[in-house]
Amino acid sequence: MASSKSVVIAALFANGAIAILKFVGYLLTGSPAMLSETYHSVSDTGNQVFLLVGIRYSGKEASRSHPFGYGKAQFFYAFLVSVLLFGIAGWESATHGYDAIVHPHEPTVTDPTLFGVTFPAVWVNYGVLLGAIVFETYALAKANKALTLQMEKHDWASYREAFRKTSDVTTLTAFTEDTIAMAGAGIALFGVYLTNVTGNQIYDAVSALLIGLLLMFFAIALAWENKRLLLGESLAADEESDLRKAVREGEGVVSVNDFRTVYFGPGRLVVTADVSFEGDLDTEEIDDAISAIEAKLKELDSAVKTVYIEPETKLDGGSGTDATSA
Repeated sequence: MASSKSVVIAALFANGAIAILKFVGYLLTGSPAMLSETYHSVSDTGNQVFLLVGIRYSGKEASRSHPFGYGKAQFFYAFLVSVLLFGIAGWESATHGYDAIVHPHEPTVTDPTLFGVTFPAVWVNYGVLLGAIVFETYALAKANKALTLQMEKHDWASYREAFRKTSDVTTLTAFTEDTIAMAGAGIALFGVYLTNVTGNQIYDAVSALLIGLLLMFFAIALAWENKRLLLGESLAADEESDLRKAVREGEGVVSVNDFRTVYFGPGRLVVTADVSFEGDLDTEEIDDAISAIEAKLKELDSAVKTVYIEPETKLDGGSGTDATSA
């Protein structure tokens, strides 16, 4: 949680400053790509606010109406980020770029003067975009470090696997956002450069359209990933099998009749199991066995926060009978 919060705060300040710089660059140059990048950075800044709200809300204590806590708040707010902010900013950028392609016009700007020195307005775009790349590199490095730690912890082989399996959607969203921001700034820089050297505004306009399409693509991808967690996804099959094996190897366990896991927040896993124990065990021995199994599961995976085991006693050659519940 602390790692996710620090990633989001770093991105918030970086994107807020970059959004202001890009908007100033647009006002000075009239570049469609710069306006798209302004939309992009405003979107990114809003993203961080939503993610921080999700982090704060998810930290509320469990209550009668929410017995497993409010951890899923992060899934919900990350979903809002992908749909309302990435999607809207992407659409605005794409439509602005498309309009600039279909109805091209020469921007009317005056070369700015600073300390009595007049310089080409396009230099403003170069400076702003290069500065944005530097700031985004810092934010991306911080998000990448947090995601890499998760990959090492879970032995995930690639970013694609982490994208599909992680429950920390806050870090995932920040990482995706910073990656897109780097790509968007690079596309905008290339488009502005080509327009400047050729005098053809089509390159700038196409850059704006590409940035918008990029945003909308990742909006859909993030929304899809958040959907799986909002609907109650289980732990990945290979990791779940390790937990099931630990239950099966518990003292006095004859069989595991049912085993289920579900995420109730980033890194907050609930485990339930129906377990048959040896028929000659008394209630106290079964309780001790269940306590040992719970401790083992939490040792194997720190994400396991709550364990419910429904025990049955397996009589010799007969069917099981309910024992005490934990």
